[in-house]
Amino acid sequence: MTDDQLRTVTRTQGNNEALKTGAVRPHGFSFDFEEVPVLVHAFRRMVREHAYDISEMALTTYLVAKEHGARFTAVPAFLVRGFHHGALHHHTAAPVTDPKDLEGRRVGVSRGYTVTTGVWARSVLQEEHGVDLSKVTWVLSGDEHVADYTPPGNVESLEPGRTLEEALTEGDLAAVIGVQPRSEQVVPLLPDAEKAGYRALTERGLFPVNHLVVVRDELLEKDPELAAHVFDAFARSKQAYVERLRAGEGDTATDALHRRVMRLTGADPLPYGIEPNRHVLETLLRHAVDQGILRRPRPLEELFAPATLDLVG
Repeated sequence: MTDDQLRTVTRTQGNNEALKTGAVRPHGFSFDFEEVPVLVHAFRRMVREHAYDISEMALTTYLVAKEHGARFTAVPAFLVRGFHHGALHHHTAAPVTDPKDLEGRRVGVSRGYTVTTGVWARSVLQEEHGVDLSKVTWVLSGDEHVADYTPPGNVESLEPGRTLEEALTEGDLAAVIGVQPRSEQVVPLLPDAEKAGYRALTERGLFPVNHLVVVRDELLEKDPELAAHVFDAFARSKQAYVERLRAGEGDTATDALHRRVMRLTGADPLPYGIEPNRHVLETLLRHAVDQGILRRPRPLEELFAPATLDLVG
């Protein structure tokens, strides 16, 4: 393709830094970056308006949008990963001493039911603590990015004008997911959350994916190789970041997380491509179906641009 400028949104972070500075340039096109202070607003605009040519997007937002006919397709560049055991909080005054105590109660979820952190956190409750998710009422603080999505019957919305932390403090919720607590009385539900995350990595190979990259289908139809060029650019930028991590550079909490994952696995903490991530992606798909977020599982090969199916970076 010609050297087109493609309107692009992605958060500035270590693995994308070289793209933002121009140290890594894509082949056949140029990124025209738009800075969006609240990244989830870009996800919403991409889902509802197809507002960008290339966009970072939460994984489950993409899966739900794709199931509902969105005209964009993913590239297997997985920009954000993390553990979600620490996303669960409860109030010290609440009668919750064990995750199983959440059954029969109401649990708040930041924003929508399909938020990726919520999916992974609920999977922790189910797989590691035996919680029957169907016996919990999930209370949302916002709506879904994909307007056509209909949640299960045990999902409801928080009353207008209230926050999840207020409802938790007042005893209307037993716990919350994805809330940054402001009160010292709102504490982690799983006190060993950090250890549990790394245990899931070493014992089950799970370093959960949160975000990937999508490209408008109109552009991919004009140039099927565009997806491979997008993947290549993101992968080269990420590889430069991993080399800096190996050299001991970077002092953010995210850098420390990636370095620890690298030490435990002896490998790139942010592998791009379908095959290095098949287990994690298929695990997420299974939970999304179990939780009523997707109607059915789909082969990964249907979810990513054909030109990227065999790429690893």
